[in-house]
Amino acid sequence: MTLIIIVICIAFVFDFFNGFHDAANSIATVVSTRVLTPGQAVLWAAFFNFIAVFGFGTAVAKTVGAGMVDLSVVTTYVVLAALLGAIFWDLITWWLGLPTSSSHALIGAFAGAAVTKAGTFGVIIASGWTLTLIFIVVAPMVGLILGFFVYLLVTWLSRRKSPMGVDRWFRRGQLVSAAAYSLGHGTNDAQKTMGIVASLLFVNHLIPKFEIPIYVIIGAYISMGLGTLSGGWRIVRTMGMRITALKPIGGFAAELAAAATLFGSSALGVPVSTTHTITGAIVGVGSLRRLSAVRWGVATRIIWAWLLTIPASGGIAALCYYALHALGYAH
Repeated sequence: MTLIIIVICIAFVFDFFNGFHDAANSIATVVSTRVLTPGQAVLWAAFFNFIAVFGFGTAVAKTVGAGMVDLSVVTTYVVLAALLGAIFWDLITWWLGLPTSSSHALIGAFAGAAVTKAGTFGVIIASGWTLTLIFIVVAPMVGLILGFFVYLLVTWLSRRKSPMGVDRWFRRGQLVSAAAYSLGHGTNDAQKTMGIVASLLFVNHLIPKFEIPIYVIIGAYISMGLGTLSGGWRIVRTMGMRITALKPIGGFAAELAAAATLFGSSALGVPVSTTHTITGAIVGVGSLRRLSAVRWGVATRIIWAWLLTIPASGGIAALCYYALHALGYAH
């Protein structure tokens, strides 16, 4: 029982790092447009990350926890190795300033640890991965398209206003769009850890059926909110300043487009990457101004990091499981 409690605590540590790593997604646009200071922005984002606990369901958690890996091979050490693999990958990419997906790091690590334990890829539930893998492409594309058209619409609606008036209006609007995005971020991302913890409880017969206990839900949201509050300043610079230069009207459009994408995918129970979504939306906003406004070299580097996340985190988790096995813990 002590080990299970430790692993649950590590799961919440991962959620903290998730919020820490992905804080940039929530605050980069609102900081880069100087609508809020970094300190104000993280408080704003953390608050809306947390209140997502109220009323947004657990469809994503159930997909991650029971729909991607055969639970018959899942043990406490498989979950431990998965969490360690995801945390290591998040720390590596945070240090490099790469806005990769904590979500994909977690599911990749979960799969890597389970495959290592079973010795076969047959433990992967293909149907559970189909939408997730499709949305690696779809989520940023939807974000890009929505970002493009939302920016086009708000630009057209404000065409008769002075530049100063537009700036003043959308500085206020960005408070709403940043809140909506942080709400969507909490809704989708916190659920992945809930799913992993629920799988741990289920395979150890601590819950009678696969469901998400309320204390797991609250713990996940608190951990993510605290992580967001800590901020991920290295990634903020990449997201908010290096991809394209944003003004409040562009930041508003990008956040609103990304929030809509996240709420839609959460309703479908698809664990998407908030990082992919907001990056796509920022690129969409930048490309409307002109294609050269997007720094495609930075965007390409980010895409490569996206593609590497699932196999890299899976590989690290496999090494963690091997290490636990070598030490005589995992069998």
